Amino acid sequence: MEVLNRTHHDDQAERLKVVTGLLAPEASLPPKYFYDELGCALYGAICQLPEYYPTRTELAIFQSRRAEIADAMGAGRQFVDLGAGDCCKAESWLPFLSPSRYVAVDIAGAEIERALARMSLDFPEVDMIGVVTDFSESLDLADVIHAGPVTFFYPGSSIGNFTPEDALGFLKRIFAMCSEREQSGLLIGVDAKKSNARLQAAYDDALGVTAAFNRNVLLHLNRRFGFDFDLNGYRHLGLYNAVLGRIEMHLESLRDQTVRLAEGAVRIFAKGERIHTENSYKYTAEEFEALLAVAGFSRIQRWTDADEQFNVFFAC
Repeated sequence: MEVLNRTHHDDQAERLKVVTGLLAPEASLPPKYFYDELGCALYGAICQLPEYYPTRTELAIFQSRRAEIADAMGAGRQFVDLGAGDCCKAESWLPFLSPSRYVAVDIAGAEIERALARMSLDFPEVDMIGVVTDFSESLDLADVIHAGPVTFFYPGSSIGNFTPEDALGFLKRIFAMCSEREQSGLLIGVDAKKSNARLQAAYDDALGVTAAFNRNVLLHLNRRFGFDFDLNGYRHLGLYNAVLGRIEMHLESLRDQTVRLAEGAVRIFAKGERIHTENSYKYTAEEFEALLAVAGFSRIQRWTDADEQFNVFFAC
């Protein structure tokens, strides 16, 4: 087991980038700041909520079609888990795929370390490597995957956090790595378009766990950069934008307030003004198959649930 930290922190530059986003006319934050240790725990809780269908629907597809999907991927390959988190989704595949190497990629280093320490005891025959990086910006795995076949695994519909343009760029990078290694491919979970009511319930649950997850980003920024957000001054909004086909998460200011940022910068938020914290794009099966094809993938298989609420694709 080995964990490689590819995050090269320039705290001043990173702080400036965050401040710039908050000072923009329409304030926004990169969603990667959700995932401090508390944020990871809250996300894990979200996945257990009755309203949050993506996790259990994808899992049901995996369980019911496991043999077919495993046969499509092939055994004995390298297995690269993108956005690995606690690695539980990938862990369920290891007995069926017998990978030669498992590579867990995520921004949350502590989460990866704990997961690999656990998994290495159960799968001592698998070479396990963790890579701590923000793969939405850079995905350099040249020194951790060898020339043999590799399966990239990107479950949970996290591809929806990219704009369609950025998603295409990301898929092209994956395809380029696959094309360099024969018999390689991508297994990816993608949430489908559905009723506004079901989507909004999934991102604004009755218990308020998603609200806590969203507001925790402000706590993280306070700790990380010394800002002075008052968490009680903002409420969570999860809204479906039907025109753009995406869920939007926002934090809405409950009153007029001033936030002290870095190096003397301040942002005045009027009551009702919002900070845009995340998007989650939804795709019809045809829309996402077209995106995969434009990225370069020519052989595409799809599995779905009975109601076609969620799709799993293997593309090579």
